[in-house]
Amino acid sequence: MKVIKFKKKEKFKYKRKVIITDLTLNIFVGIHSFEKKKKQRVKFNIEILTDPYVSPNGKDLKSILNYEEVVMQIEKLTNLKHHELLEDLAENIFNIIFKNKLVKKINLKLEKLDILKKTKSVGIEVSKTKI
Repeated sequence: MKVIKFKKKEKFKYKRKVIITDLTLNIFVGIHSFEKKKKQRVKFNIEILTDPYVSPNGKDLKSILNYEEVVMQIEKLTNLKHHELLEDLAENIFNIIFKNKLVKKINLKLEKLDILKKTKSVGIEVSKTKI
């Protein structure tokens, strides 16, 4: 009897990431009284890892994460209210983006650009993963 070996089909693992780089908005953020009276520039850098098992399909836009929609949601959030801390703002951004079932992980960097004269920026960098 002859043994026939079948060639294995190649399997792939994707890492798909949506990136939003250097989104700069004038917003109310901070604990100091002068920060509550005047908007300041904050730069947002966001990486959003999506479900690698969902293939993008041009006929089904639910198969992708729309970066334009993410930007609009962040603009709406920052226009709604003053955030005391960048950490609070980050958590609110996480809550909005994680509403999309495709999202698995978010890396978020928020920087105040004009708050300390001797620096280019100060801020936070936070990652959150859906378990």
